[in-house]
Amino acid sequence: MNRVYVCNCFGVTEEQVKKHADGGACTPRQIASACKAGTDCGSCVRRIQALLGRGSCPRRELVEQGKPALTAVAPELAPVLDEAA
Repeated sequence: MNRVYVCNCFGVTEEQVKKHADGGACTPRQIASACKAGTDCGSCVRRIQALLGRGSCPRRELVEQGKPALTAVAPELAPVLDEAA
């Protein structure tokens, strides 16, 4: 198996970053929250940005609709977040 590492500090691969992006992580900060990539030396942040590209972001679309952005990743949180609002 050929693994291309994005974050050597935490051993995060391109495949993992893409998986988190498919799950709704739209920014390097959201990727960092999901897997720590980019939180140590920071040298991988630009590579993460390149992998994320400038495509559509389901979270951004939810925010524009007035819905909590977290529901894109965890739909089961929607009722809890609605109660808190």
